[in-house]
Amino acid sequence: MRDVAAERDERGITIQQVGVRDIHLPVMIRDKGGGHSRVLGVFEASVELPHHERGTHMSRFVEILSHWSQRAVAMPEMREMLREIRLRFDAYAAHLTLDFTYFLPKQSPATALPCQLDYECSFIATAIDEEFDFLLGVRVPIITVCPCSREISEYGAHGQRAVIEARLRTGNDRIIWLEDLIPLLEAQGSEQVYPMLKRADEKQVTERSYENPKFVEDVVRDSVIALKDLPDVQWFSVSCESFESIHNHSAWASTEWPAPTH
Repeated sequence: MRDVAAERDERGITIQQVGVRDIHLPVMIRDKGGGHSRVLGVFEASVELPHHERGTHMSRFVEILSHWSQRAVAMPEMREMLREIRLRFDAYAAHLTLDFTYFLPKQSPATALPCQLDYECSFIATAIDEEFDFLLGVRVPIITVCPCSREISEYGAHGQRAVIEARLRTGNDRIIWLEDLIPLLEAQGSEQVYPMLKRADEKQVTERSYENPKFVEDVVRDSVIALKDLPDVQWFSVSCESFESIHNHSAWASTEWPAPTH
């Protein structure tokens, strides 16, 4: 059978990334306790296509990802997955992203009722020649209370849900566990978000957030200070978006560490 994708191309244009996205597969994520959590993973995978090749073989991506979905995944497995992709495609560079929803146990603050809260997470990996790069990404919901609103109002202050988004790169193959990173970021808001609140819990959350007002700028700066203390952290980006309750727009702030050179 004729392999059209393998035919030679004469246009002389290398394509940096070609592949598949929105591949849904069950995945096991390694957890800090040595076990694993089964989640729905959404993959994006691509390779660099040389200028002389007309196309790539998309089914190979699905074949490789389906095989790896049977194993627990963390940074070391992402490295092996990219190595296999580069080998199968004879590619100089390969890219792989895994998005998933991760659940952590969380108790209501006053009544200690157990529940679970969901967090959007991602593993983002790149292999170029023999160089490997890995980023851990998280989106963490928090509460912000506006310091300006509290200062100028005779009573009350507007508060709202917000999201901290962070991506981190570490050295020495250091794994930053989601079980450590997520609570660290939750602590940087005016207050945390809880999946279940009774009246006593709601009172405590409302009062604690009122006593700890923060702009999105405050959240980002406090997050930078906290993230810099993580072991072997080499680079990170962090942003905060506040879904304002008295405006028809969001407020947001973002930065990188170390700061990019201009």
